[in-house]
Amino acid sequence: MGCVFQSTEDKCIFKIDWTLSLGEHAKDEYVLYYYSNLSVPIGRFQNRVHLMGDILCNDGSLLLQDVQEADQGTYICEIRLKGESQVFKKAVVLHVLPEEPKELMVHVGGLIQMGCVFQSTEVKHVTKVEWIFSGRRAKEEIVFRYYHKLRMSAEYSQSWGHFQNRVNLVGDIFRNDGSIMLQGVRESDGGNYTCSIHLGNLVFKKTIVLHVSPEEPRTLVTPAALRPLVLGGNQLVIIVGIVCATILLLPVLILIVKKTCGNKSSVNSTVLVKNTKKTNPEMKEKPCHFERCEGEVNTRFSLKH
Repeated sequence: MGCVFQSTEDKCIFKIDWTLSLGEHAKDEYVLYYYSNLSVPIGRFQNRVHLMGDILCNDGSLLLQDVQEADQGTYICEIRLKGESQVFKKAVVLHVLPEEPKELMVHVGGLIQMGCVFQSTEVKHVTKVEWIFSGRRAKEEIVFRYYHKLRMSAEYSQSWGHFQNRVNLVGDIFRNDGSIMLQGVRESDGGNYTCSIHLGNLVFKKTIVLHVSPEEPRTLVTPAALRPLVLGGNQLVIIVGIVCATILLLPVLILIVKKTCGNKSSVNSTVLVKNTKKTNPEMKEKPCHFERCEGEVNTRFSLKH
């Protein structure tokens, strides 16, 4: 959070006070004070704030680390010069955004965006953005590097190593956004990615853990296919009716089949006899009267006995 006292007089800073205002009904909270070359963080801000500005240039800018949701509010900076009764004041409103995920998941062959934004109230240009990869087995490797030359007004960005041609800068540099997009993800891309954004003499760092899972199956199963089929009332009635009709008609069908088979066998017998007569023309039917035939039968019967 920037706080610079622009003055033409060659006077040194005597005292700096940083306070946090949480609202009209809440008391102001001391954050840090500087006096006689001694900088002292106070309360819950201990070990989280320190002066980043150049005191000799009347710069009392403050760096707040490990920002918490309770840190949101209006920060008041007061600078007093030595031998002057005038007090320079500046208010900085801090809005705390939700924390970005530090662990990301992506499938092999997919693409993933890794965010890296430096939230700062100072109007300074990003001079350098660097992404470093460190895997479980591999050594640290440069993934992407961007830097800006103020004198030449030129910008350079380049991806490195096996990340070459697979990494692009998608963040807005003018908004301190150094986010990148990784395409064609490989299984070996899993590991830690550390982003460094250089804003003047300030450096912001963030580490993201990327987990790479096996490639997704090509056959997609729609949720509708997984749902069980639910039959309506009319459909159930139709199915039950078909089953009952089949059971009732089953005996009739069996009788029809048997009768059909019997007719076929009798027809086959007749055809066989006719064929035999054609092959043996000597075989002729002898006319037999009932009485004669009956006598012959009785005679044959008596001879047998």
